[in-house]
Amino acid sequence: MYDQFMPYRFLYNIILAGLVQLTIASAADHPNVIYILADDLGYGDLSHAGGKAPTPHCDRLAREGMRFTDSHTTSGVCTPTRYGILTGRYNWRSTLKKSVLWGMSEPLIKKERLTVPGFLRKNGYHTAVVGKWHLGLGWKMLPDGEKRKPKSGPAKGDGWQIDYAKKVDGGPLAIGFDESFIIPASLDMFPYLYLKNDKPTGWANTTKAFLQPNRPGPATEDFEAINCLIDFARESRAFIASSAKGDKPFFLYLPLTSPHTPIIPSKKWQGKSSLGPYGDFLMETDWVVGEVLAELDKQEIADNTVVIFTADNGCSPMAKIPELAKKGHKANGDWRGNKADIYEGGHRTPFLVRWPSKVKGGSTSSQTICTTDLFATMADILGRKNTIPENAAEDSFSFFEVLTGKQTDKPTRPFTIHHSINGSFAIRKGPWKLALCPGSGGWSAPKPAAAFKNKKLPLLQLYNLTDDPSEQVNLFEKKPELVNELIDQLKVAIRNGRTNPGPKQSNEGYPNTFHKRLLSAFPTLKE
Repeated sequence: MYDQFMPYRFLYNIILAGLVQLTIASAADHPNVIYILADDLGYGDLSHAGGKAPTPHCDRLAREGMRFTDSHTTSGVCTPTRYGILTGRYNWRSTLKKSVLWGMSEPLIKKERLTVPGFLRKNGYHTAVVGKWHLGLGWKMLPDGEKRKPKSGPAKGDGWQIDYAKKVDGGPLAIGFDESFIIPASLDMFPYLYLKNDKPTGWANTTKAFLQPNRPGPATEDFEAINCLIDFARESRAFIASSAKGDKPFFLYLPLTSPHTPIIPSKKWQGKSSLGPYGDFLMETDWVVGEVLAELDKQEIADNTVVIFTADNGCSPMAKIPELAKKGHKANGDWRGNKADIYEGGHRTPFLVRWPSKVKGGSTSSQTICTTDLFATMADILGRKNTIPENAAEDSFSFFEVLTGKQTDKPTRPFTIHHSINGSFAIRKGPWKLALCPGSGGWSAPKPAAAFKNKKLPLLQLYNLTDDPSEQVNLFEKKPELVNELIDQLKVAIRNGRTNPGPKQSNEGYPNTFHKRLLSAFPTLKE
């Protein structure tokens, strides 16, 4: 019998199939994103990179995704790198020209600046941060200069004048995050407490400090640094689970507190490595990565979730790097220097990307990338690069085509600028790296003060990282034309307010961190 509705049913099935395919394509173009940021973890710390403490979950990321071997943070220290990750902008363009913020510092990212979470939220994402903030918070103070006394013991440190019953200004929720569970700064910077959705979870009414460097200050009674990784893993899994049930893709920024000081692995991990507490802490850091991956598997959303693992700078001397080396563990690989430095060990870090539906497992890339590049890469993935405003992501370059294997030889960025704790600059182009200081610019020898006093040291350092990856042979005097070319590029990059294509932008003050000897020799660097 002829079915008069058959043509309509046929058309309906075609439309339905098309909608299903469109939905699948839309989901693939809007993957979930998890950005895990370790704290003070060096290039050689992971076991697949030669580290002597087992890190099976990070090894899994490398095995199932892409490993970048030439990835850099914007700075050799914490706060500046975190600023660059979330803004796609070099840290020295902000008001912070050197060093880091503290737990009581004002917010560094201005509310009107578009961030990665803000951009993703505009494009339909649900966004969250779990972990160490270290970008400043606008604390509310008690009236009339009041300072609360601790329940018992002496009131050490600062922060007793804070009204812990009130939300902070300028926190994660002000710059694009929908949810947050954070500590204010490092675990050696008071006040010591959690904030959930910009509000302290309790009153800091007792004095605490946690091992070296042991800075006592106000803390909530239930806060213990040793529990942070456990708490961050729990909160991350809960966010992933709840988001998997929603109808939006999600972005989770997970900046960990480890293996930064205080080096305090929880009880379960103590004695697990052959390296002592630092190795144990590495293993616990890796465990958090495993918890994230386990939740993705449980929710069956791993295939279209981008997981990125990196660190905010190189391994710190507080890890006792020489002692680790005696046990065969090269925390910063064979690179020179460590955290805080302009040398490679200060800012060359692990960078792993797993995205099963798009990225070939077990692949590697020698492309030079930077932590500012998350912004442009995500915009590229979404097909929305042309919607980034002119005054946002000024130093961000997409490595999306590298991830998908479409780009291998062409550089993703024309050059990369590095920065040390004291505000020293370096500029890297191809194999060439020019450091605009005579020493490390940081914590390793020759330290800044001694280096500038030592007239025997050349004022600049030029290295060919292909021929001399350990930065031992300074070619500064043999390549004057190259030196001038790189200095000119740095000067233009500073004054243009950006390094990617677009109209000139303004910095928040000129980076006046160039030594007077340097300015005398190269006056074009003056403001």
